[in-house]
Amino acid sequence: MDLTIHATFLPHDDPEAALAFYRDTLGFEVRNDVGYQGLRWITVGPPAQPGTSIVLHPPGADPGITDDERRTIAEMMAKGTYGSLMLATKDVDGTFDQLQARGAEVVQEPVDQAWGARDCAVRDPAGNLIRIQELR
Repeated sequence: MDLTIHATFLPHDDPEAALAFYRDTLGFEVRNDVGYQGLRWITVGPPAQPGTSIVLHPPGADPGITDDERRTIAEMMAKGTYGSLMLATKDVDGTFDQLQARGAEVVQEPVDQAWGARDCAVRDPAGNLIRIQELR
């Protein structure tokens, strides 16, 4: 098989805040912005990876989700335990400095982990954990 990752989904609860974070803070390009019945699906991705995208979606839009499940999802998003993403960079310290200067919510400053990686972590406006690992 010849498989690639085309897109993955992360929830958002404020499309304008999500757009500002992924476009302006992370520097991703906007590839699609679709509205339907008052909801928005925003597709973003790194400019150097045109074949890989993140779809920022309203988590309760699935008609199969119950009201109780919507509440649970909202609670988990508020705690930052619902969605996450792992990014990579050649310079985690420089990237961290830029993100901090742009107002990203810092979860963890760059640190050398016991398993050999150097990484940091921030949260997006919906509470999703964004870990950034240094490529070595």
